[in-house]
Amino acid sequence: MFLTILGISMVTVFTYLIMSKRLSPIVALTLVPIVFAGVGGFGSKIGTMMMEGIKLVAPSAALLLFAILFFGIMIDTGLFDPLIKKLLEVVKGDPVKISMGTTILALLVALDGDGTTTYIITVSAMYPLYKRIGMNPLVLATVAMLALSVMSGMTPWGGPATRAIAVLGLDASEFFVPLIPTMLGGALWVIFVAFILGKRERKRLGVIHIEEFKNEIAATVENEATETFPHIDIKRPRFLWVNLLIVVGIMVMLIMGLVPSPILFLVGFAIALMVNYPNLEMQKRRILAHSGNALIVVLLVFAAGVFAGIFSGTKMVDAIANGLVAIIPASLGQFFPVIVGITSMPFTFVLSNDAYYFGVLPILAEAASAYGISPLEIARASILGQPAHLMSPLVASTILLVGMVDKDLGEYQKFAYKWAILTTLTLTVLAIISGAISFM
Repeated sequence: MFLTILGISMVTVFTYLIMSKRLSPIVALTLVPIVFAGVGGFGSKIGTMMMEGIKLVAPSAALLLFAILFFGIMIDTGLFDPLIKKLLEVVKGDPVKISMGTTILALLVALDGDGTTTYIITVSAMYPLYKRIGMNPLVLATVAMLALSVMSGMTPWGGPATRAIAVLGLDASEFFVPLIPTMLGGALWVIFVAFILGKRERKRLGVIHIEEFKNEIAATVENEATETFPHIDIKRPRFLWVNLLIVVGIMVMLIMGLVPSPILFLVGFAIALMVNYPNLEMQKRRILAHSGNALIVVLLVFAAGVFAGIFSGTKMVDAIANGLVAIIPASLGQFFPVIVGITSMPFTFVLSNDAYYFGVLPILAEAASAYGISPLEIARASILGQPAHLMSPLVASTILLVGMVDKDLGEYQKFAYKWAILTTLTLTVLAIISGAISFM
């Protein structure tokens, strides 16, 4: 009981501190778990637990570092400028169309199941357009996150479903096919959310006229071109197809898993830098231009590793999971799938997917079996809270997303949390209606 109270208190204090901006996420992620571990009597083990957490996230930190530098170089070269101009012609400066177009793009990209890839492609393509029109980048971050939570969360090759299927020994088709109506309905819901958010932005900004906007684009490009080297253009339109080939090659190899992703982006970054900026001084300048964002993201990832290491090493995670199972009255056993779906929001917010699916889910499935509920239903219910999970500072791709739209984590959570909760509730209702999970 003591560890349960300690763990819940730690998460509550941490969440309050970053959302109220009393502490920065890096400071809160590092110091809050140290304090609570000390209170819990784990003082002699804190260093070891922190190192274990840092080791766990080190590959993610390397991936994000090189991915940010790689796509930063690609943006410098102007690779995405033709796409932005084409999108502008299609959406005609309408924030509603831009928001919905962002969502459709994210839904399609998220089919590969990888959060980092989804955010990199979606934000790289759309963020410059949001900046130039003046749209709130949190709209971009929120709809991209919701799209990822629906597509990656439910497809058997996505991270959450893969873990649930593996740990419970399920058949992938039996798990996924009943979820297809829920996934399609969830995709429509996310597009509807994008419509609502776009309407708000249209009310605030109006519709930007194309002719006015062309001049703005020209001025922006000129300013960016002289940002570091006056009178030297950092754009590389003559290398457009070469750069596109590099990006496509990196994405294909990433999806196929041919090379570890951190190594892939490191090599891609080196090639892109050499091809586009052979001058050594320009290379140094381009690296420095993006190192600020990259450093903040890497620091956040390592701080998240400290939090996760202590949270797991102190067994607070196990205590909270066992405590939840113990307090569910027998009379509510028939509603267990719905309970799992709803509680997956807070659980996956404070836990990594590995910790939840490999540590907590088997406990929940075993408890559900006492009420005659199939592990398939528990597995399907467990992925419904992914929208909340993807707001967690413990998720590396979330830190990447916040960094790419140049916003604070607390701002992002304040803006997105209500949409994440509504999306989970909508998915739960859709799953019940379609029969993917039972209500009674």
